[in-house]
Amino acid sequence: MIRRSNELKCEVREKMRGGNGEVKIEHFWEPETELKAKTRLCAKLTLAPGDSIGFHRHDNEEEVYIIIKGAAEAEDNGKVERLYPGDTILTGNGAGHSIKSVGTEPLEVIAVINCY
Repeated sequence: MIRRSNELKCEVREKMRGGNGEVKIEHFWEPETELKAKTRLCAKLTLAPGDSIGFHRHDNEEEVYIIIKGAAEAEDNGKVERLYPGDTILTGNGAGHSIKSVGTEPLEVIAVINCY
């Protein structure tokens, strides 16, 4: 199945997980109806400079972030790091993370959440 970028379902969430600003979420595939694996999210996230997703934990699931554009400051279970295109984060098994756009251009992240 092929889905073109202009066909993606888009939503905007304000203060996601207690973060600042807004997050644009472009869903590649819909859980349950299109994805048969235990996937809760498969999307591109876009955050303007200064916007963030607040710290949150992943119990009984894991989330992968893949940075594709921009610069991020990410807290990975208590450790804060700068991330750039090509860098990834894997968070699960009760660990937590947050992410903030810190560059001069929007931060773009591929995010996938799989449930155990």
